[in-house]
Amino acid sequence: MNLKSPEAFRTISEVSKDLSLPQHVLRFWETKFIQIKPIKRGGGRRYYRPEDVRLLEGIKSLLYNDGYTIRGVQKVIKEHGTKKIISKQNKIFTQTSNNSNDSENNSTDISLHRLSETKRKKLMNVMDDLIKLRKTLDQN
Repeated sequence: MNLKSPEAFRTISEVSKDLSLPQHVLRFWETKFIQIKPIKRGGGRRYYRPEDVRLLEGIKSLLYNDGYTIRGVQKVIKEHGTKKIISKQNKIFTQTSNNSNDSENNSTDISLHRLSETKRKKLMNVMDDLIKLRKTLDQN
């Protein structure tokens, strides 16, 4: 249970817990998405602003739920900006727009960075196997 105000800054451990992501993933994403800019205080402690947390939620959704690759999410951010991700209107990225002359090309370009459902399931099975192996190794 989080007792902080919704507008309060969060530490990396709080964000990690709230998003169910390991801290190293958040640090890695900082290197891949320049839009994620936590404030760093003494000793390198990270403090995430509320908009950083919302952006991380959107990135996580695109990567984990919608099957985008990191490069695909980078392209979406470049073309549509972070406000679309923060507002959680992720469906707009895969729909074509009737008002845009190049909407067909945009839709095709973005879909090139998506995983097919079959590939995604295979990757999830491999990840489950790796987690089981890791647990076995940790027990020994």
